[in-house]
Amino acid sequence: MIKSEHDILVYDLLLYEESYRKPIPFIYGDIRDKAKLKPYLDWADVVVWLAALVGDPACTLNESLTVDINTNSIQFLKDNFKGRIIYMSSCSVYGAGDDVLTENSKLRPLSLYAKGKIEAEEILADSKAICFRLGTLQGISDCFSRIRFDLVVNTLVMRAVFHNKVVVFGGEQYRPLLHVRDVAKAISMVLDKENTGIYNLHTENMAIIDMAKRIQSYFPELGIDATEAMFQDNRNYKVSSNKARKEWGFNPTLTIDDAIIELKELLEQGRVKNAFLNRFSNYLYLRPLVEEHVSPLGKEIKMNL
Repeated sequence: MIKSEHDILVYDLLLYEESYRKPIPFIYGDIRDKAKLKPYLDWADVVVWLAALVGDPACTLNESLTVDINTNSIQFLKDNFKGRIIYMSSCSVYGAGDDVLTENSKLRPLSLYAKGKIEAEEILADSKAICFRLGTLQGISDCFSRIRFDLVVNTLVMRAVFHNKVVVFGGEQYRPLLHVRDVAKAISMVLDKENTGIYNLHTENMAIIDMAKRIQSYFPELGIDATEAMFQDNRNYKVSSNKARKEWGFNPTLTIDDAIIELKELLEQGRVKNAFLNRFSNYLYLRPLVEEHVSPLGKEIKMNL
């Protein structure tokens, strides 16, 4: 990992977590609490903006809340912070296409989540921001953080371990895969660089049926139930990350095989007591909190103010 001289402070609401146990300075806070957030923006010389409601289904639960968190907060950041911003966008902005897509390709957002990412990129366009359009994440981040089992590779491995069977809808849809630890590596690489603008980040483009077959190579008895019926997610895209490789040395090293091996080991050893808990899925966890426009997040920010 690249070393940095920056002091680090984490500002987070712990939406999915019960505690923050990493040995790093920590502030419990909501990004919509502007009065509380502003002093920390004044303190920082670089902001790594990871805060968002993430995923197409989760963002449909409460549109106004999604816009407030995913778009309005970026406008506040742009207006109140003049240092370097490292922003996490998404390859979901491309929607669907047969060609290998670059940062200059036409955008075809199919969801509120993707539209919000495009709006955020536009807000940051004339700032000192570098925007990462991340591929579909996979794998385990660290020994502390929540694992997401609503990501395609993670979900398929989890089903392979516990059901010895995976169901693939369609299967010819492509996703640009990226290990979550390679995202952390990319962030550390650009902390002190001057590059701005938009960059695709991925390791390999792979069809979902091929992901299932790769997982099957680690579970010889695994059954793959492939159906021509399409899932409600219509995204299908392949991307190029050559721009990031050439301009600042992006060099992901972790593949789908690394993700499969570490998830298989974790789950087979029983280190996750119940992988089907709602908290491992953004949508399932958030649904009872926000779908009726009565958000504990909203109540909490009102109490803080």
